[in-house]
Parts: sequence; structure tokens; C-alpha cells
Amino acid sequence: MVAYGDERCLTGSTGVLGVIGDPIAHSLSPAMQNAALEALGLDYVYVPFHVSPLHVKEAIAGMKALGIRGLNVTIPHKVAVIDYIDEIEPVAGLIGAVNTISNQGGYLVGYNTDACGFLRSLKEEAKRDPQGQRITIMGAGGSARAIGFQLAVSQIEYLVIANRTKSSAVALADEIGAKTKCSTVGIGLEELESYLPVTDILINTTPLGMHPQVDTMPPVDCGKLPASAVVCDIVYNPLETMLLKKAAACGLPTLPGLGMLVYQGAAALEIWLEVKPPIDVMKAVVRRELEKRKES
Repeated sequence: MVAYGDERCLTGSTGVLGVIGDPIAHSLSPAMQNAALEALGLDYVYVPFHVSPLHVKEAIAGMKALGIRGLNVTIPHKVAVIDYIDEIEPVAGLIGAVNTISNQGGYLVGYNTDACGFLRSLKEEAKRDPQGQRITIMGAGGSARAIGFQLAVSQIEYLVIANRTKSSAVALADEIGAKTKCSTVGIGLEELESYLPVTDILINTTPLGMHPQVDTMPPVDCGKLPASAVVCDIVYNPLETMLLKKAAACGLPTLPGLGMLVYQGAAALEIWLEVKPPIDVMKAVVRRELEKRKES
């Protein structure tokens, strides 16, 4: 975008990126990605698009027709968009969900940066390589699916999926195991306690602890985890959930969800524009936006 005084202005050559979802007004991605684009000095704008489930096909066709360079995809469209793109990257194919689409001259390729975003956060912020680790994921929804498949192809020792509805945990664990040959087991949350002493990395993918229910957490006795275990929560609002507070009180290292949010967005920028995203800028903007929302 061209700058006039202190304003950045759209021009006829400004490239368009965006995010589709339903709802979409709450998304932090526009603030985060536009700050990154400005810091990089790129003539692009990132726009939120409210798309109902009835119009996903038309939205993806519109991406081609309007020459939109890239789209992020959020709830509830991550599975539906697969039917309307031309190619799906292998890990996204395993997961069966797409959160990033790249428009390569009218040829649409789907990726899942949720998976690699978590992995990068784990490695860079928690300083923990998942290889050889015993990992337990709480939850069996879309995020658990993305993270589970990514970890399963990262040479971990084994993966436990724990969920309130045991049948969902078993189904996801069996699917991950069958597709990746990783050793997996699905359990009910009531069985979690017996697995904690042999867990190296514990990950919460449930909404327990998310604003406004900040005083909730999964049924975890952090004192039963090994002293070296890292406790992760993909919830980023609040930045420190009740689970992470309890883990820190037990002297355990913790990993909040902010990193996953930022790194998945950074991965999308890398895919679309082949740039090195300004991680510090993106983190600062997300923190600022969360503070503003807390005050409002």
C-alpha cells in the first residue's frame, strides 16, 4: 500500500489476503496480519470475510475470480473448503482440514498451519522437541486432530487422546494410529490420572479456561506429572489459563496458546508471500488486542 502522510492507502495494485469464517468479527488475525504486512512494507491488505456455511463454494470461487492471493479459513469451514480447492498438502490431507489456502495463479492449494504453528511454538518457546516424547492431548476436536497428526509424524514415542466422550477419543486415536503408524490410545477424561505420571507433554485443546470461563480447567492434578513435563494450553485468551497457573505452581514449565496463534499466522504469510514474518510485531499486536478486549 502507498503511504500518504501517516496513512496507508489502498491502490489499484494492492494485493488482497483474508480470512473466512462464521462468525468472524472476533478474529485477531486482521490486526495481527496487517501489522505484519505494514512492518514488512508490503502492498497488501488482510480482510475479514463473513461467509456462511451455505456460501463456501461461492466464496472459494470468488477467491479465484477476484485474484485474492491467500485466505485463512476458520470455524466452521476448515473441512468444507477441501471440496473446492485443487490440491491439498500432505499433512493437511492427513488431518482432513485446511486453514490456509494459497492462490497460485488460479490454482488453489490447501495447508494446515495450525499443526506446524503448534509444533514451532513447542520447539522455540518451550524448547521441547517432540521426538521420543510421551504425549497426552486433552480434547478430540479439530485442534486436537491437527496437533495429533502433526505430532504423530514427528517420531514421538506414543500419543494418548483423552476426551470427555471416550468414543470420540478412541475414534481419533485409532484414525491417527492407522494413518501414521504411531502408537496411540484413546481414553475418557476420567482415566487421565493414571496416564499423567508417564506424560512428557500435556496439551489442552478443549475450551476449558477460555474467556469468559476463566476459572475452569480440565480435570488435571498437575502434581502427578513428572517434574520435567511441559504443560501446554492452546487457549490464548487469557494468556495464562487456570491450567497453566496450576502447572506453574507445581514448578512445571508451561506453554500458552499465544505462540500457536502467531506462528500459524506467520506460516500462512510465508506460504503466500515467501517472506520472513516479524514474529515480535505479531505477538505484540495480539497482546495489545487482548488487553483492549479485556478493558471493553
